[in-house]
Order: sequence, then C-alpha cells, then structure tokens
Amino acid sequence: MAGNGGRRGAIRRTKKGATTGSGGVRRRALEGKGPTPKATDRPGHKSYAGAKRPGGKAKGPKVPGADQVAGRNSVLEALREDVPATSLSVMVRLDVDDRVREILRLAAARNLPVQEVTRTDLDRITDHAVHQGVSLTIPPYEYADLDELLGIARDAFAAPLLIALDGITDPRNLGAILRSAGAFGAHGVILPERRSVSMTASVWKVAAGAAGRVRVAQVTNLNRAISELKQEGLFALGLDADGDVSTRDMTLAAEPVVLVVGAEGKGLSRLARELCDQVVSIPTASTTESLNASVAAAIALYEVAGARAAAGRR
Repeated sequence: MAGNGGRRGAIRRTKKGATTGSGGVRRRALEGKGPTPKATDRPGHKSYAGAKRPGGKAKGPKVPGADQVAGRNSVLEALREDVPATSLSVMVRLDVDDRVREILRLAAARNLPVQEVTRTDLDRITDHAVHQGVSLTIPPYEYADLDELLGIARDAFAAPLLIALDGITDPRNLGAILRSAGAFGAHGVILPERRSVSMTASVWKVAAGAAGRVRVAQVTNLNRAISELKQEGLFALGLDADGDVSTRDMTLAAEPVVLVVGAEGKGLSRLARELCDQVVSIPTASTTESLNASVAAAIALYEVAGARAAAGRR
C-alpha cells in the first residue's frame, strides 16, 4: 500500500500500549542457523542443568560455566579445531563482525543448533565470563580407561608414555600439558577424580586441538593406577624440584614410562613419590623460582622424546 514504505511491522495494541513489530527482522535473523536445540541442551531452559542421568547423577555441570567456551576468538578457534559441541548461543541484537560470520558459517556446516539468548542469560550460563555475545556449549567429556591408553601405545608400536597428574587443579595447566603431550608423542594423560582438575571448557580452550588428539583417563585412586601401570611393565618417573637425578640423566626415559607430575609448590605427594622408580628434577639457576607444572612437564617430555630418539638411532 502507498505510504507504507517505511513501515517495519504491524502495530500491536496491548495493556502496556501500542508496540511496533519487527517486520520479521528478528525471525529472519535466525534463518539458516540450524535446528532448535533440545531442552536439555539449551542453557536457558529449566531442563538443562537439572536433567538426570540413570542412577540420579546430574547431567549438567557442577560449576557454572564449566561447559561453556566463551568469547569470539575462543569460540571461533574451538569450531575450527572441531571441538565437540552441542549448541551455540548468540546474544540478541549482536553486532556482527567477520569472526561472528565465520562462527555462524562453521556452526551451520556442522548442523550445530544455534539459539538467540539475552545478555542476562549469556552472563549466567558463562558464569559472567567475557563472552562478547557468543558461547559454545560442549558435552560432558567421555574419559578413557588405562587399558585404552595402553592400547593407543600398542597400536602405535611404541613404548607407552603416559602422564599422571598428582594434585593439578588449574585447568590452564591441564590444557597446556595436553598440548605438550600431543607435541612430544605421549599416549595419554591420567587424572584422579578428587582434588584435581577435570576436562572442562576451559581446558578445551587452552588445549585447542590437542584435547581431541590426546586421550584423558580419570581414575578413582591415582596411586593405585600408578601401581597397576607398574604391574603392566611401566616405570614411574616422578617430576619434582627435589629430584634425585636431572632430567638430562634419566636412565629410564626410553622404557615404558608413566611421568608423574606434582602440583607447583606442593610437588609430589608422599605416596606418589614412594611409588616412583626414579624422581627427576629440571636443572635451573639457583635464583630461579619453581617452574609452573605445565612448563616443567613440557621440558620433561622434551627430554624423554630426545632420549627415545637417541635410543632409536643406536
């Protein structure tokens, strides 16, 4: 009709007064962004974190935001690295830039459900992280068992090289250790269930693609797991600032090994240290403070990889 060229939408008259519709703009904004996620996969839905698994255990995360990769760069990197995901949350009226366009393109290519949420909802599900209007929901991690990690080494016709983390609680340390494990040929990482970091979105964010390449096992008792690995023929090498020998003088590096890494400051627990066949330390200047656990693990893995390469040339 003439005179309606500037009209955005129909006028709706409610108790609060007349309002103008969007003219389909909001509806069209989500076109081509994938199917609507299930209620249990929608962070804003009451069924999300409260859904129950058989046995009564909560399906959702215990820690708010633990299953969310937040921020444009982080979400984009996670999608590029094919990190497992169940849905993408995008804030309504989001200012779209090249990163957001690429995020939406990758989500559509994976047929990933996309939902529009308010800033309040996005703040809540990400535990008030700097989300920049986008957040990626990842599923609970499916942990391996010790036999699977040993099978990975067996299939590669290599002496097992595993990493056991004793008291590591920082997800950034675990993410960095996973990257080092992938870089230096480790066959898996072992975590205890209690008093330890677990595979959360923060770990995926730091580890990037390495979290998808290096398997992680979670055990009820770390010391028992180390004992079981020793029965399978592995040597336990403890990494501690007060080690008996230098990493440069390791005599067991070329053998089947589980490298036991203690927390920064605390070091190895007493029982874990007693189980180790050899406790090694990284030589540093006397004025240097103790190394971060992930840095120390990377250096030790580098030394092990070098010793194995040298043994292979003999």
